[in-house]
Formats: sequence, C-alpha cells, structure tokens
Amino acid sequence: MSDIWWIIWLSAGFTYFTRFAGHLILQRVERIPPRVEAALNAVPAAVITTIVAPVLVTGDWPERIAILIAGVLSLYLPVIAVVAIGTGLVAAARALGL
Repeated sequence: MSDIWWIIWLSAGFTYFTRFAGHLILQRVERIPPRVEAALNAVPAAVITTIVAPVLVTGDWPERIAILIAGVLSLYLPVIAVVAIGTGLVAAARALGL
C-alpha cells in the first residue's frame, strides 16, 4: 500500500476516534460548561478563517474577488449556495485563464 493510502486511512481513523471520544465525553457530562460551549461555537469560524486567510494573502485575484463576493453573499444566502457560487466563480475564472 502506498504512503498516500496510509495517510488517508490513518486520518480517517483519527477523525472517527476523535468524534467517537467526543460523544462519549458529552454523554458523561450532564451540562456543558458555558466556556466550553463558547469554544465549540467558535470552531466553525476558526476553520473558515484558516482556509480563507492564506488564499487572501497569497492567492491570485480571481480567488480573492470570489472570497469577497462569497463573504457578501453569505449575509443573504444559505451556506451551500454561497459555497457553490464561490466555487463556480473560481472555476469560471480559471477556465477563462484569469
């Protein structure tokens, strides 16, 4: 088996383990402390930031413009629509050679 398959299987196993362990921990805790709940609520924003920030700094202009458009659209549209539109904009810009 190649190295890439080992990485994929180990990543999948680690992801499953952390999700399973999280469920076990939450079953044993009757009430989530407010600070833990606040931290868990901040995770999606942190993940989006870690994905978007490097592209804004080192990406090309089509990606930067698509991120800005998606940011504005996210105020008005569902997340899946924003992701589809943003991805479509970048794909179209790359297809046009921009």
